[in-house]
Amino acid sequence: MITAGDLAARLDCPVEGDATRLLTGIATIEDAGAEDLTFLANPRYRQALQASHAGAVIIAPGEPAPVGMTRIVSRQPYVDFGQALAIFHPDWEGYNGVSASVSGKSASAIIDPGAILAEDVIIGSWVVIESGVRIGAGTRIMPHSYIGRETIIGRECTIGLGAIIRHRITLGDRVVIGDGTVVGFDGFGYARTGDSYRKMPQIGTVVIEDDVEIGANACIDRATIGETRIGRGTKIDNLVQIAHGVHIGSNSVIAAQTGISGSTRIGSGVMMGGQVGLVGHIEIGDGMIVGAQAGVTKSFDVRGMISGYPARPQMEAMRIEAALSQLPALIKRIRALEAQLAIRETTSSGIDLSNDKES
Repeated sequence: MITAGDLAARLDCPVEGDATRLLTGIATIEDAGAEDLTFLANPRYRQALQASHAGAVIIAPGEPAPVGMTRIVSRQPYVDFGQALAIFHPDWEGYNGVSASVSGKSASAIIDPGAILAEDVIIGSWVVIESGVRIGAGTRIMPHSYIGRETIIGRECTIGLGAIIRHRITLGDRVVIGDGTVVGFDGFGYARTGDSYRKMPQIGTVVIEDDVEIGANACIDRATIGETRIGRGTKIDNLVQIAHGVHIGSNSVIAAQTGISGSTRIGSGVMMGGQVGLVGHIEIGDGMIVGAQAGVTKSFDVRGMISGYPARPQMEAMRIEAALSQLPALIKRIRALEAQLAIRETTSSGIDLSNDKES
């Protein structure tokens, strides 16, 4: 339980209305009651907020709230909402999946004597760590995970349940690898010989820089030669496939079920929607937005958003979509015009024949 005023002070936000209002929890706009905190970050929910019974709301300057609802005014409502969640739930386990008090190494873990682990590394049940591995301070390896030989994992990382980090992979500090994710499996490289395919050796590596977070069941393939690299601060959702030799810049975000083909270069600050597909050997410039389900078949370095299949700048894609929506009506008009033209041609042909008979 906390007052709206105390919460606002901890968020470093001004409060408008009853600062003494007691808040006991956090809820959605629709479900919030008189003792709940909610937030408004998406304009789509403005109308829902007007009908909400929440006691307080984290809200942007100038946004209206119902009479009597305490306003905690924030320039970044969603960010401050996240901080409020942590305040209300200080025992949140996050990616770790274990209490912060848990320490040590499980007796069932298989750790090669040649591995070098910091003293406070936590190793869960049935983890396998191969020779030459180095793991930094504060890192947690969740149960049933595998760390291949000569892999380097930095400080304060979290390796999820059943995750697989193959051999000779490098992870920076504070990297999160989600449950079931595989980093460093062979890239999809084959050479056609007659009617069959010969596997190309994949001898490269994967480098994941500091503060990268990768969701569950994603696949990051090692390069054929050189490296697959994911830049500092990038966040990757569940079920994403990143092929061999891909380079992704810093602070990019990639949503679920996206597939990036080999040797593609993604810039920094890129936002990529769900189910995007990119062909190989292309480049996406810094700061671009790629709309959900876009099929990207060539390089782009334009300001703003691309979308559709094949992907185009957003305004062009919208104009094409608008034109396509008119096709049924246009086809109907064309058929009507063709019918009229056929009648005229038949009539004209009949007159000509009559004239020929008279002559």
